Amino acid sequence: SSGNKHSIIASLLSHWFWFSDLGLYLLAVPLPLPPAGHARVYVAFDVLYRLLQHLQYDVQYVRNFTDVDDKIINRAAESGEDPLELSARFITEFHKDMADLACLPPTLEPKATDHIDAVITTIQQIIANGHAYSLPDGDVYFDVASLPGYGRLSGRSQDDNRAGERVAVDSRKRSPADFALWKAAKPGEPSWSSPWGPGRPGWHIECSSMISRLMGNVIDIHGGGRDLVFPHHENELAQSQAAAGPCSCGHDHTTKQHADGNGGSDTPQDFVRYWLHNGFVNVDSEKMSKSLGNFFTIRDVLKLYHPLALRWFLVNSHYRAPVNYTQKALDEASDRSYYVYQTLADAAAVLAAAGDQGTAAVAAAGARGVGVELLSSVLC
Repeated sequence: SSGNKHSIIASLLSHWFWFSDLGLYLLAVPLPLPPAGHARVYVAFDVLYRLLQHLQYDVQYVRNFTDVDDKIINRAAESGEDPLELSARFITEFHKDMADLACLPPTLEPKATDHIDAVITTIQQIIANGHAYSLPDGDVYFDVASLPGYGRLSGRSQDDNRAGERVAVDSRKRSPADFALWKAAKPGEPSWSSPWGPGRPGWHIECSSMISRLMGNVIDIHGGGRDLVFPHHENELAQSQAAAGPCSCGHDHTTKQHADGNGGSDTPQDFVRYWLHNGFVNVDSEKMSKSLGNFFTIRDVLKLYHPLALRWFLVNSHYRAPVNYTQKALDEASDRSYYVYQTLADAAAVLAAAGDQGTAAVAAAGARGVGVELLSSVLC
């Protein structure tokens, strides 16, 4: 469970010491300017990415972009822009923020609209396996009741299930909890041809499809904010398991999934070995949110503080714990990051002045596993 107190790294290494390569997947949502709260997920998993590389793993880090969804379409309609051009502009601004935060570029950054064919193939597999249904108008929905074990990632029972937060309850569905795999085209919206008519992907299906195409049927780590556990990651898990085979025909979909480093499994039905979910960035103990009026963009913060001060603030707590955004906390982070970097600079100057003795001291520290290089890498 997410309450497991064991070190995630110790747990990872105890299960993966025989692997030389690892797969890490993360969702990026293009927004006009990313909020400071979103910075935490990207910084947290950048630290993990750097650590695994430092430990000599060959990491395939995939960070996808949802470049078409209801919010992007609505924003484009308000501004009079083409939705895909708007999302492309958002992605460019996102990359600028990631560079400021010293986050390494991932191995791949696929966009949902570049993999529509994979989405259609995944939906066809889910329908063929008895876990989805199409409506006469071209919408396709996942049949939640058809999949045993739905809800095990989030701990929700079938009675607790509700429709996804981005999807209005529709009386045409078999159950309010059923979620869209394919949305029939509406006037003025981008659309692609499909066996069910022109339309576009639902929110969740793109991740399952791109993971399968680019990383295979099983990945090691799937990351995100804790707000994605339900419905997004729960539905991703359901889709990927449902595409593997029909439970009505004896296929076992109930293989245990592991949240936040609580063990691992290699059975063929596993979709993700480890789910890692970071805590929120709060303001006065409430989640940073535009609707609450306590919303700051990354760039708002960087007008006042060095990017490395924000990075220090975000990594200074356990990744699952919430962090409270205050001016005092950022001031302290600024002072501490300056102290660390000044100390590293002073140490480097002393070693350089020592000549051969300094070089020998650096080599001896490396042989003992002293992590100065890792510290510098994590903090950038």
